Amino acid sequence: MSHADAIPGLYARHAEAFDRVRGKNGFERPWLDLLVAPLSPGAHVLDLGCGSGEPIAADLIGRGFVVTGLDVSEPLIRLCRERFPAHDFHVGDMRDLELGRTFDAIIAWHSFFHLTPEAQRAMFPRFASHAASGGTLMFTSGPSAAVVLGEFEGEPLYHASLDPEEYRSLLSENGFEVLRHVVEDPTCGGATVWLAQKS
Repeated sequence: MSHADAIPGLYARHAEAFDRVRGKNGFERPWLDLLVAPLSPGAHVLDLGCGSGEPIAADLIGRGFVVTGLDVSEPLIRLCRERFPAHDFHVGDMRDLELGRTFDAIIAWHSFFHLTPEAQRAMFPRFASHAASGGTLMFTSGPSAAVVLGEFEGEPLYHASLDPEEYRSLLSENGFEVLRHVVEDPTCGGATVWLAQKS
């Protein structure tokens, strides 16, 4: 099994550890402000790779949005359902995303970059088919084209990124305009963040 294919099992085995160590101090909040700036309370947000629902889904729910979450880890989705029973959380792989509806915002925070480069390229039509007209899309990537192996609970943790210009091309080809792109944002834990809007 490749390191990329091992991601679902890793997050299933170590769900409790992930939930325990996942930063919940809200450093992502300024970016979430930008993601939802065009939205009104009650708007629908799709959280891809939602993990345990904290802090991203919790923040969005607290703002009055309706959240649908998707994650490959059944134990993490179980935590989401316990914490936010009024919202929809599903076990599934974003690579197979086909919900048959659109959302006012889509976020894939620190999840999209676990996909292989090929799988990342294939996600952009799926983003487009699930984004409402004028809807926003936010995801994190690496700063440049690379495959990097990190480590979590003693196991290899796969990350990959495309070249920034390829992300720009893929977004444009699928009807998105880049609103903001910051490489290794020092105010956000060094995250490289993309914010785009569906035309």
